[in-house]
Parts: sequence; C-alpha cells; structure tokens
Amino acid sequence: MNFSIQSVYNWYRGLLRNPKYRWWVIVASVAYIVSPIDISPDVFPIVGWIDDGLIISLLVAEVSQLVKENLEKRSVRSADPREKTSDSTVDVDSVKVD
Repeated sequence: MNFSIQSVYNWYRGLLRNPKYRWWVIVASVAYIVSPIDISPDVFPIVGWIDDGLIISLLVAEVSQLVKENLEKRSVRSADPREKTSDSTVDVDSVKVD
C-alpha cells in the first residue's frame, strides 16, 4: 500500500469538492479540531498541535478556493453580454426603406 501525504490531500480535496459530502467534511474537520481525541493528543505541546494545524490549513485553503470559484462564476454570469441592462447602448445602422 502506497501511503503519501499527497494521496491524503487529494482524498480530502475530492471530498470537499463533492457537493454531496462537502458539509459533512467541514463539520467533521471542525469537530476533529476541537475534539480532545486526536491522532496526536494536544497535551503534548507543538507535536499535538501539528495535526490540528494541518487540518485547519487544508480546510481554510479548500473552502476559500471554493468561495473564490463561486464568486468568479457569479461575476461571469452578471457580466454576460446577453443580459440587458438599463445603461447599455445599442448601436444600430439605419437603412432607408422605399
């Protein structure tokens, strides 16, 4: 079995990007951070905080990336040229009809 930090990161990121499991992963991550039961207990200074710090940094990085992508999608939709706004100008070539 090939275990690496990159595979854990990809798994975590994949779960967060899946809308079906997103809130479960966020709630589970926050519960893990505040829980006294960890992989390395928080009673051991520095060593106990490393796993919490990793989870926090992963969670913040991925959630901020999701928020950024959603804001970009909204700005693209609002800047859609097919939408008519009141301050848009329409240039029309006139043609004489006999």
